[in-house]
Amino acid sequence: MLVSIIIPTYNEEDNILQLLNYLKKFSDDRLPEIIVVDGGSRDQTVQIVKEAGFPCLISEKKGRAAQMNYGVRKSKGDVLYFVHADSMPPASYLNDLQRAFDEGYSAGCYRFRFDSDHLLLRINSYFTRFDRIMCRGGDQTLFITRKLFNLLDGFREDFLIMEEYDLIQKIQQIAHFKIIPKDVVVSARKYEKNHYLQVNFANLVVFMMYFAGARQDTMVHAYKSLIHHPKF
Repeated sequence: MLVSIIIPTYNEEDNILQLLNYLKKFSDDRLPEIIVVDGGSRDQTVQIVKEAGFPCLISEKKGRAAQMNYGVRKSKGDVLYFVHADSMPPASYLNDLQRAFDEGYSAGCYRFRFDSDHLLLRINSYFTRFDRIMCRGGDQTLFITRKLFNLLDGFREDFLIMEEYDLIQKIQQIAHFKIIPKDVVVSARKYEKNHYLQVNFANLVVFMMYFAGARQDTMVHAYKSLIHHPKF
């Protein structure tokens, strides 16, 4: 197993170096590369990554789907591991992925918990242990074999939102999906900048719009009008 970690970034100067150093600290020969793919950051993200000695690609298209696909095209691992800049996997991540593949899985994710002890956020985190599409999300990180990723044509680059949901749905139609019973630690910044109920309402609205077949630009407009989010 050779793993390529791909991290899409957009204005992540406050988080990216900590994540890169952490991933490198707990790496071994199974991890030949960590690739950051930036989507046009206006802060110091790119400079910080390069000065730390990590590859930082500049995607021609902005958007996580396009950035992650670009990272895949430039990577060499037979396993792809997509990690958001504000998500911290368990230190055992390489052993966890190895075990999942040894068990016959070709894709999966973790549960998550927020870097906050707020009761309502702990309730949110609790539901990520269940195998339901509404309990998934990119913050939980996503691992998949290159073979399966290519078979499914990767992320849809016309998706500006819900791109991970789309890929996970396609994975579950033809392969077993592993939910590793450990937690990724996710920044609670979205909830700190918005009210808890406001964020959950925005998530519910977009989730319902997605399954109703709404246009991507309509979903993005609705999300941006409901909460402030650094992704957009």
